[in-house]
Amino acid sequence: MLNLSELEQFVTFAEQGTLSGAAQTLHISQPTLTRTMKHVEAAFGVPLFRRSKNKIELNETGLQAVQQAKNLLSAAAGAVQQVHSYHARLHTIAVESCAPAPLWSLLPVLSASFPERTVSSRLSPPASIAGRVLSGRCEIGILPYPEEDRALACLPVVRERLFVYVPPNHPLAERGSLTFAELNGLTCLLRSEIGFWIELCRRCMPVSKFLIQTDEFAFRELVRESALPCFSTNLSTARTDALQGRTAIPITDAQANVVYYFICRKADAAYRAAADQWRAKLSAAPEAQP
Repeated sequence: MLNLSELEQFVTFAEQGTLSGAAQTLHISQPTLTRTMKHVEAAFGVPLFRRSKNKIELNETGLQAVQQAKNLLSAAAGAVQQVHSYHARLHTIAVESCAPAPLWSLLPVLSASFPERTVSSRLSPPASIAGRVLSGRCEIGILPYPEEDRALACLPVVRERLFVYVPPNHPLAERGSLTFAELNGLTCLLRSEIGFWIELCRRCMPVSKFLIQTDEFAFRELVRESALPCFSTNLSTARTDALQGRTAIPITDAQANVVYYFICRKADAAYRAAADQWRAKLSAAPEAQP
């Protein structure tokens, strides 16, 4: 029976074309490699080489054997990767959220509740999150609307409200509130990592142009130096000083006032308990209550 090391040596010989070149690549002696080639040939049970006085080379059957060896090595590497991935999933809680703000308070709760596991998170389109939770590709999802699938637990957790920020001398600065329709047509600043809020603004302000910034420093500079309106929320404003000096104006459209829902599979009682802990922690912050 051949082992993976022997198959790797066989493939390396095929790639290098000579025993000496393959031995040098593999950092083994040429006699050791010669013995391996003999063992490989014996294991296949058919001639794989054409031999001359000082040289061996693969025959047509040998070339086919090399391809099969490559397939086996690739399959072995894939099997190892799958086992590693499975092990990682057993020890990882994957969270997918439609927006970043809920993660700021949820992730510490999960880390404290499951200290033996790694917590990972990413932003995902809302439409894909429930399906990924159901399929087991993630354990927890955060949505901006309730999910009705009966296989999922769905709990309202935290509220987020959208504001537009303008300089004090901006024509809109004296307004007590605004709607998306009133903002439609203006050029506005947006951060890239705000999840579904980007698509919401685009959908509700189809005539507007958006300067979407991926770099925090560039965003701060534009906020400070330009008169362009920008957006933030009741949850995110406290985490940055970039908006200091600007006037916050609430947007009154229903779409700008969102309740986030925690979803997980109903069978995952431990995650539901963590959601209850999260809600209890947020109860001390009335502005975030759903």
